[in-house]
Amino acid sequence: MTLEILTPDKKVFEGEATSVTLPGTLGFFEILNNHAPIISTLNDGKLTIRGAQEDVFFIQGGVVEALNNKITVLAEGIIHK
Repeated sequence: MTLEILTPDKKVFEGEATSVTLPGTLGFFEILNNHAPIISTLNDGKLTIRGAQEDVFFIQGGVVEALNNKITVLAEGIIHK
């Protein structure tokens, strides 16, 4: 599936992922391939991308949308680990 992470300033990440773990408002959750469509608000916390390698970002709130194996994260701010 395709993942895109955006902030108000720039595109931070674009690429393929096998799973993405996100800090949802009600707790952490994971999105896998063929996930049901979802829109969720995000808290400050760790966003983990798993694919050929594992990548970690620390986001400062935002929103995520998953639809047709495309995940879009709109983060208010981001710090790459």
